Amino acid sequence: MGELEDAVMTRVWKWNRPVTVREVLEDLQQERSIAYTTVMTVLDNLHQKGWVRREAEGRAYRYEAVSTRAAYAAALMNDAWSQSDNPAAALVAFFGMMSEEQRQALRDAVRIVQGPEQPAETPEPPDGEENPGSAPGDDGR
Repeated sequence: MGELEDAVMTRVWKWNRPVTVREVLEDLQQERSIAYTTVMTVLDNLHQKGWVRREAEGRAYRYEAVSTRAAYAAALMNDAWSQSDNPAAALVAFFGMMSEEQRQALRDAVRIVQGPEQPAETPEPPDGEENPGSAPGDDGR
C-alpha cells in the first residue's frame, strides 16, 4: 500500500464507519493540498484491490474497510515471513528488534491463540498404592 493509500485507509479504519470521498478529502486537506479527484481515485484503487467495499449513495459512494488495520498488519508480516528462505532465523531476527513491550504483547497474543492452559491431570496411582488424598486404609471407593 502506498503512502497516500495508507493515509486514506488510516482514516477509514479510525472512523470505523462508511465514509465519503468528501469526508476523507476534508480531513486530508488539514495536512496537505490534495484534489477531490485524487482522493476519489485512491478510494477507487483501494476498492479494486479489495481493501474497501462501497455502496452507492445518490451520485456518490460510501466506502467502508473490508478488514481491520490489525488484519492488514498481520498479512504484511505473514507475507514477509513467507518470503524468507529461513523462517526460523527471520523470526529470531524480528524478535531481536522488538521492544520489551512488543515482546510482552507477543507473549499475550500466543496465550490467546493457544487458549487457556488446562490443569495437569493427576495420574491414577498404581494398584495397591494409596491415593494421596485418601485416608489410610481407605481404598478410594
